[in-house]
Amino acid sequence: MWATLGGFLRTLRIALPKVGVGWMFALLTIDFNRIAIVELGIAAIIVTTLLSLHYFLSPFQVIIGRFADTHPLFGYRRTPYLVAASVLSSLLFLGLPGVVHGIAEGSMAALSLSIVLFVLFGLCMATVGDCYHALVAEVTTDRTRSGVIAVVWITMILSTILASVVMNKVRPVYTPEAMQQLYNLTPLIVIGCTLAGVWGVEKRMGPQEMRDSARQARLAAPPGNPLAVAWQTLRRDAETRAFFLFVFISIFAIFLQDNILEVFGAEVFGMTVAETTRFQPTWGSGVLLGMVLMGVISVAGQFSKRSIVVVGCVGTAVGMLTLASASVFGLRELVLPGLFGMGLFTGIFNIGALSLMMEMTVPGATGLYMGLWGMSQVMAQGLASIGSGVLHTALVGGGLATPAVAYGAIFGIEAAGLVVAATLVLGVSTVRFRAARSGALSRADLTRAMETGSTA
Repeated sequence: MWATLGGFLRTLRIALPKVGVGWMFALLTIDFNRIAIVELGIAAIIVTTLLSLHYFLSPFQVIIGRFADTHPLFGYRRTPYLVAASVLSSLLFLGLPGVVHGIAEGSMAALSLSIVLFVLFGLCMATVGDCYHALVAEVTTDRTRSGVIAVVWITMILSTILASVVMNKVRPVYTPEAMQQLYNLTPLIVIGCTLAGVWGVEKRMGPQEMRDSARQARLAAPPGNPLAVAWQTLRRDAETRAFFLFVFISIFAIFLQDNILEVFGAEVFGMTVAETTRFQPTWGSGVLLGMVLMGVISVAGQFSKRSIVVVGCVGTAVGMLTLASASVFGLRELVLPGLFGMGLFTGIFNIGALSLMMEMTVPGATGLYMGLWGMSQVMAQGLASIGSGVLHTALVGGGLATPAVAYGAIFGIEAAGLVVAATLVLGVSTVRFRAARSGALSRADLTRAMETGSTA
């Protein structure tokens, strides 16, 4: 009993840094964008471009991941980089209210400064993302990993919801002073949660262990520029390339509708703002339920991560096709069930995919590979954000299709992408991936790896 309780509390501790991340993104996507566009009248394209910058800084994950693998600090490979990036990113929020008001007044200096702040934020988030996921991969086992990931994601989603409640309490009515007061809470929340979450989690290495770790990291991946190493790995290794494409296609397919979902309800069914506001909570509750179910199931027994991912992909695709049918045939009553089902299987997909990402690493190069998968994920999100606008403008704005047909096509593209992603992941084996990198395999080892690949 005490061991179980101790394990649960340790898992909650590991999830705490995500509270800080959830708070920062909630401020940007719930508060900052609304105030900048509506209250201050800044052009939406400026605001959305600033908020999208972090997507395109994802290649830095590969660089920081490889650097952390080979350059431990004070005996730690992840903790110092994670803490430093969390501290800097939280301090950037102190300047955002002043900067956004300067942009509203037409100051080019404020606009230039805002670009610098958001670029720094993107670099910090790339560092946090890679080091945090590498840390989780290194301090969990294959059996406990899915449960830990479920708690981490649930914590992040709940922290985003809680952040919106805190925003309304601290700043019930917008004023520049109230906005600054709200943003001043960020360092306290982010730094506090990060330190409480990672302090003592990572095992400290002695001098000899640090030298051995750095040597192992150099042997685990080719020397040279991390981005060049990543490119060489993708170009030469079919297993890595297939998994990279799986991550990219699946994330792109899931997030393609994200920025136009509420617009779909308005343009196809004439729904009010109050009605379309229900979309995200409906989808989000499905995601939460899916992750909770996977967390409970993973504790009860071992399941193939690949099977979980395939179920998530196919189930989400069915949800997308339900929305496509609702759009094309005018079946309004299918919208909310379709959204909930899509969210439910996306939650299942999240747990399986992130667990599989952490298994698709090798000792000494965990940061490099997590950076590679993270880069694929974030690039897909960024292109999905842009792609949804391009498709909407071309199909609806350009008059090529009615809104009903256009959205049916968009949801159909997403469903097809998820089926392709499921097919790709079926051909990926963590056993073959790791065996190919062991450097000392016998013929029997290779045969065993091929035979067991279907169950990895």
